Amino acid sequence: MTRIAVGGFLHETNTFAPTKATWEAFVHGGGWPSMTIGANVLKVMRGINVGLAGFVEDAEAKGWKLIPTIACGASPSAHVTEYAFERVVKIMIDGIKAAGPLDAVYLDLHGAMVTEHLDDGEGEILARVREVIGPDLPLVVSIDLHANVTPRMVEHADALIAYRTYPHVDMADTGRAAAKHLELILTRGQKFAKAFRQLPFLIPISWQCTFDQPTKGIYDKLAALESEAVPTLSFAPGFPAADFPDCAPSVFAYGRTQADADAAADSVASLVASLEDDFDGKIYSPDEGVKHAIELARTAAKPVIIADTQDNPGAGGDSDTTGMLRALVRNNAQRAAIGVIYDPDAAKAAHAAGVGAVLSLALGGKSGIPGDAPFEEIFVVEQLSDGRFVAPGPYFGGREMEMGPSACLRIGGVRVVVASHKAQLADQAMYRYVGIEPTAQAILVVKSSVHFRADFQPIAERLLICAAPGAMPADTAALPWTRLKPGIRVRPNGQPFVTPN
Repeated sequence: MTRIAVGGFLHETNTFAPTKATWEAFVHGGGWPSMTIGANVLKVMRGINVGLAGFVEDAEAKGWKLIPTIACGASPSAHVTEYAFERVVKIMIDGIKAAGPLDAVYLDLHGAMVTEHLDDGEGEILARVREVIGPDLPLVVSIDLHANVTPRMVEHADALIAYRTYPHVDMADTGRAAAKHLELILTRGQKFAKAFRQLPFLIPISWQCTFDQPTKGIYDKLAALESEAVPTLSFAPGFPAADFPDCAPSVFAYGRTQADADAAADSVASLVASLEDDFDGKIYSPDEGVKHAIELARTAAKPVIIADTQDNPGAGGDSDTTGMLRALVRNNAQRAAIGVIYDPDAAKAAHAAGVGAVLSLALGGKSGIPGDAPFEEIFVVEQLSDGRFVAPGPYFGGREMEMGPSACLRIGGVRVVVASHKAQLADQAMYRYVGIEPTAQAILVVKSSVHFRADFQPIAERLLICAAPGAMPADTAALPWTRLKPGIRVRPNGQPFVTPN
């Protein structure tokens, strides 16, 4: 029987964000399933939209014996603490060592992890695994579309296979693709040649959505290029908020021959480079966006949806800035809702006061973002929740959510989802769990950049992007870079990066 050790360790690191990823953050999971160790991994990782879950289901269908180590993830944030990284990796490595004879290893990683002590978290994980399993055993990895792929990652993995959708509705499918590629290696008895290319400009995440051009066309081309000669080909637009030299979009291919791999990688890299002008779009200020949404809502049959993109907890934001809430209130928006604002103290106060209470609160604004502050106002407590619910939409894919004590607060015509844990608002259930029906609202403000579109685009009259203060600037050139690769353009057609003196 084919024996495969499996594990997962996912974190997307915004090195400019205010809050680090601790051991406790991985234990809870945020928007990911809570940490699971050993045999229970195979019980938890099935029927959900996670790379490891897709691999487990496909591998079991092939009759492979799986030896699980650890599965964990945490909401995007600043650096993973050294303690958390070393503790998780030790469990993973110890599990592989104890697994007995193996035919391969599969890992579900993110690809953009930076720790307190390491620039390249995944490169270090893969190097340590390779040291244990030796040079010949296959090591296949699924990674996020936002991976900042490094030469060290490419060196130690026999295949890196990235998601192809943003919103990421294909995470489980990518795990299945990893199982398929691993089966090819095992059947062929030979690994594939590798090709790796990095692109010379950063791509803001708001313009990486695969519903739109130019990214949609790139992935269409990529799929058309795959063949028996090049069974696996990936494009990662990257996560443009990690201040280290390998922060960049990349293309990586695996071919029957080196020439096959090189030709496919060069074709996709050339296409991406030719489309540099097209990674752009309209971004509104908070007041511009709210006023435009109010005007559109006068005749709209469905909600107008605003992405509060710079406080996206899926990109390292603390999900607590108040710029968009202030704009809604200031412009007297009606039938409007915003979420999720992370404020455990406010949620606790709402639960203590009870439904119907009127509270004076200093809501949100506690992460120290320049230009932001708590919003001090009077709110009505409309509904309370323990924060437990299922998110059935295409992004979360049926995950059980644990948002902690939560509340719906109202100020005028604006309702606010307040929670005790952070997770990107990417599912309509994240309004409904506190009694807000999203389809009945005129305006919805979501703390998300793109993932929300998987569940909300079908109910939206229009989608707008606003830039209120937050940890993830919509314009990557606005970040205070110090350690990028010299010469890389800090945005499409932007200025080349020069190392500060």
